[in-house]
Amino acid sequence: MNTFVSGVLCGKWNVDYQPLICAVKGSSVVIPCSFQYPPAKKIKFVMWDHENYDMLGPFVYDSRSADTSSKYQYIGDKHHNCSLRVNQVEHKDAGTYRFRFESNSRAGKWTGQGGSILKIVDAIAVVKRTNGDTVKEGDSVTLSCSWCDGGVPSSAFVWLKNGEPFSEGPSLSFKDISFANSGNYTLLILLNTNKTNMSSQVNVNVPLSYGPKNTSVSVRPSTEVHAGSSITLSCSSHANPPEIYTWFRKYDELTVRVGNKSELHLKQVSPAADGEYLCSATNRHGGQNSSVVTLKVKGELVKCSYHQSSSVFVGFYSSRFIRYTCTIYCICSLLQSCSIPAPQC
Repeated sequence: MNTFVSGVLCGKWNVDYQPLICAVKGSSVVIPCSFQYPPAKKIKFVMWDHENYDMLGPFVYDSRSADTSSKYQYIGDKHHNCSLRVNQVEHKDAGTYRFRFESNSRAGKWTGQGGSILKIVDAIAVVKRTNGDTVKEGDSVTLSCSWCDGGVPSSAFVWLKNGEPFSEGPSLSFKDISFANSGNYTLLILLNTNKTNMSSQVNVNVPLSYGPKNTSVSVRPSTEVHAGSSITLSCSSHANPPEIYTWFRKYDELTVRVGNKSELHLKQVSPAADGEYLCSATNRHGGQNSSVVTLKVKGELVKCSYHQSSSVFVGFYSSRFIRYTCTIYCICSLLQSCSIPAPQC
C-alpha cells in the first residue's frame, strides 16, 4: 500500500505525495500524486518541478509548453490525478519532485509542499558463498539483488536461467550446488505502481568451479581400421577451470602413459597398435577417467620387393639389359600372399 503525506492545507487546496520512491537505474518509474481544490475552480495548467530549479523553472513538465519530452510524461489529468512517469532514470534524476497547478482565477495557484523524494540505485547482483571467492560443488549459494531498501512499490520477482523461467521470489538459494546449476541467471523486477507495469533486470553469472565430468573418447575414422591407416583419438570433458588431458594404453596388468594433449594421433598403424586406450581429465578439483576404447588393426604392414627388367640402348645396333629392384611397403591380407601389381620404378 502506498503511503501519502499531504501538503500544507489552505482551505481545500492540497497535494498528496508518496514520500519516498526507489527506482533502478535504466528503468521507468511513476511518482504517484493526487491533488484537491475548491469545486468551483477549473484547472488550466499543471507542472512538475525538480529540486534543481526550486519551482522557478524550467519545469521538468509544463502543460503550457508545446515542447514535450519523452523523458517526463504526465500520466495524470486536470481533475485530481497528478502522477508523473520518469523514463530511463539516471542518477542525476534523483531528488525531490513537487507538483504545482493553476486554476482559472488569479489567486488559484498552488504548489504542494514537501514533495516526493526519488532515489535511484544500481541493481547489483549479490552472490553469497559459504567460503572463498569461487563457487564450488557442494557449496551453499544465495543469489539476490541489492537495490531499494525503502519506498519499494509492490513488486514481483522472476528468475530466468539462460533465458528460461526458473523460479520466483527476491532471492534464489542453492544448498548443495552442482554442475547442473551453473549458468547465467537474470532477475526480472516487475513493478506495479499506480496500476502501471514496469520492469527492470539484473544479470547474475554463476561461475561454478568443479572437477571434470562426462569425460569420454571419440575415435576417427573408426576403432577398426586397415594397417597403414591413421587414427585420431579425441578426449572431451566438462570442467571449470579447464582440464589437463593424459592418454594411457593398457598392456594386461600394465598401464603406460602415451600422450598429454586432448588428441592422440596414431599414423600408419600396424597390428602392434591393437589394444585398449583411455584418457584422463584433471584439474585442481579432481580428475575423471574415460571408459576404455579398443582399437583393432586389420592386415599387416610388410616389406615387399619387386623385380623389373628394363632395356636401355647404348649406341647403334647394341643394347644392354639392366635389372632394377624396387622396394616399398604394402598392405597384405593375412589370408593372401603379397601379390600386388608392381609400381613403376
